[in-house]
Amino acid sequence: MLNDKKTIRAWTMYDWANSAYNLIITSAIFPAYFTACVPDQISLFGKSFASESIASWSIALAFLIIACVSPILGAIADTKGNKKAFMRFFCTIGAIACAGLFFFKGDKVNVNTWYGVSLSIIACIGYCGSIVFYNAYLPEIASKNQQDSVSAKGFIMGYIGSVSLLIACLAFILLNEKYMWIENSIPPRVSFVLVGIWWLGFSQIPFSVLKDGKATVLKSGESVLKSGYKKLGRVWDELQHQQHLKNYLLAFFFITMGVQTIMYMATYFAAKEINLEQAELITVVLIIQFVAIGGAWLFSKISAWKGNIASIASMLVIWMGVCAGASYLVFDAAAFYILAFVVGLIMGGTQSLCRSTFSKMLPMNNAEIELDILQNSPEHENKVASYFSFLDFVEKMGIVIGTTTFGLIANVTGMRMSALSLGVYFLIGLIVLLTVKYDFKKVEQV
Repeated sequence: MLNDKKTIRAWTMYDWANSAYNLIITSAIFPAYFTACVPDQISLFGKSFASESIASWSIALAFLIIACVSPILGAIADTKGNKKAFMRFFCTIGAIACAGLFFFKGDKVNVNTWYGVSLSIIACIGYCGSIVFYNAYLPEIASKNQQDSVSAKGFIMGYIGSVSLLIACLAFILLNEKYMWIENSIPPRVSFVLVGIWWLGFSQIPFSVLKDGKATVLKSGESVLKSGYKKLGRVWDELQHQQHLKNYLLAFFFITMGVQTIMYMATYFAAKEINLEQAELITVVLIIQFVAIGGAWLFSKISAWKGNIASIASMLVIWMGVCAGASYLVFDAAAFYILAFVVGLIMGGTQSLCRSTFSKMLPMNNAEIELDILQNSPEHENKVASYFSFLDFVEKMGIVIGTTTFGLIANVTGMRMSALSLGVYFLIGLIVLLTVKYDFKKVEQV
């Protein structure tokens, strides 16, 4: 049943659970710890590379792996009717990998660098692998006129939950620096364990409420290994007759390149270019998270007032200003704090609206969704899952290209030019987005 409050609350709790990874491992404590531990130059295949480039490429590798295997996993989930089981599997391996980072330790001379890099890749695979199945639930639990607000609720829950854990971890780190109870490297490593426990523990709430779909039967002679990629192909064929959705996905591809790369690399930028200490870096991330809560709510209201496309477009203009500012204006902590405030304001809104805008534009109206869900239709689930698998593939490839090019440019010219290059992605995304013609008001009234 659409718009069931209990189901929606349970669904948003997965944002609460997994956002601890997204904040502490990808944005706050792990990047600061990684920068402090590993040498400035890391040897790979006999050549020396900047540590931030290695960090960027490890993220790209994780997303490339999941982009390649998720269509197959999606097909298996459709065939077996066990979408939730796959979501649980990726959640579990991600949480365990986070906890395993406790044993990533050392200094710039003697450190098990590749152990830390390897587990960070596995954790990233666990995170993004579970998200594709999580996102696919959105059109099944909320009607189109509710999807902006439900999507925003998920992100807001994620921000609140992750910030709660980050504050506890930050307090432990700062108190230990003052009183020196234990070795300084232990508090951040304990934080990684807490992320794993938090992620796995709170995810049991959605797992206990969300329902799996019914199993389907493959066509005669069709293997499950080919089925997922065939579904992506069918979605691509259908997109040729839906120019608005095709253009939106192209815009989303470039938007993802910029937004996700900034999210993953901002802390490395602050540590290397601004020389912020670990406590300062975590403070910056807290600013972003608190402001993002308001940003997700604000831009959901703007979308209701001016429409989804206009709301996203306004944020892309601001993103371009952020990239230019990072390249030419930000040279001290005060300036970076201001920039972080702006990033927080638009980060939550961009992520939330991009997800719900796509969900609204799916080629099934609410009457069809309501009827199919009431009838437990596997055909409906397959339609939705196929489109979200395609969205996930587009997003992952965008992140792969964004983080790879960021690392390449950073290795040659430094991270400031890498940041400026991200502005080009936002500009292209904006130009393509403005070509999207779709009557959101009409479908919201269906």
